[in-house]
Amino acid sequence: MELRHLRYFIAVVEEGGVTAAAERRLHTSQPSLSRQIRDLEQEVGAQLLTRTPHGVELTPAGHAFLDHARLSVGQASAAVEAARRAARPEKPIFEVGFLIGAEVDWLSTLTRGLGEDLAKLELRISSGYSPQLAQDVGQGKLDAAIVRREPNPDLAYRLLGREALVVILPSDHRLAKHEAVDLADLVEDPFVGFSDIPGVLREVVSDYMRRRGLAFEPVHRIDNFAMGVSLVASSRGFAVLPAYAMNFLPWSVVGRPLQGETPTIDLTLGYLRANSSPLLRALLRRLDDLLGPEGADGENR
Repeated sequence: MELRHLRYFIAVVEEGGVTAAAERRLHTSQPSLSRQIRDLEQEVGAQLLTRTPHGVELTPAGHAFLDHARLSVGQASAAVEAARRAARPEKPIFEVGFLIGAEVDWLSTLTRGLGEDLAKLELRISSGYSPQLAQDVGQGKLDAAIVRREPNPDLAYRLLGREALVVILPSDHRLAKHEAVDLADLVEDPFVGFSDIPGVLREVVSDYMRRRGLAFEPVHRIDNFAMGVSLVASSRGFAVLPAYAMNFLPWSVVGRPLQGETPTIDLTLGYLRANSSPLLRALLRRLDDLLGPEGADGENR
């Protein structure tokens, strides 16, 4: 008994007849397939199918045989696939997280940084918020992530660029036509601030406001820029966000530079210090070649 006999038998059962199985599935002649089924029944020593005007029906012996035939064929297919995987090992997986939206500016740089290694690995991309991504890197869930310099002693950070902070305003705000905006002119406007979850962005914005002698009490608190943009539009307020958020603004809001000394925030590739992956080390070397030791200007990417 050969596997092809089992496959022929299963096809006849599932197609409901010898002719249908021969034409639609097995691409052979009906007499040849009938002969194969007779050979199988002779080998088994029992009739497996009965012919009816409407096709074929399983005999009790056929019912008992069918499940085992399917199992045998399935196991044979699994054995073939296992052998192929062993002969062709799976590609190593390299997982990178991105700040939500940052992949628009930085995915191409990352793939160029991986160079020839890209064809030898499976690159998996995810997105999230900087504190969570940094935590995932620290726990080994990600090989690296494009994040802020979150306070995690287990992580090292490779500078990619520095982004200016900008003011996000409703498009018809009285200051929206200005080339730059002084936060002091917004003391009467609702401020969309950050949640109490520790994060570098919140600290940079708070430090800038302290140095300017400004104290804004948030009317809303956010943990991601998409929510911030939405609340600016709905509350008629303002938010202070990294410049890359301007890539995703709807028509109802605009972004404007801050007047005077513009604060910046580092964008980095964060990775576990103990990660000795050759892929990661090669990526870091190539980023030095692509961006230089001090990274790139995030505003111009």
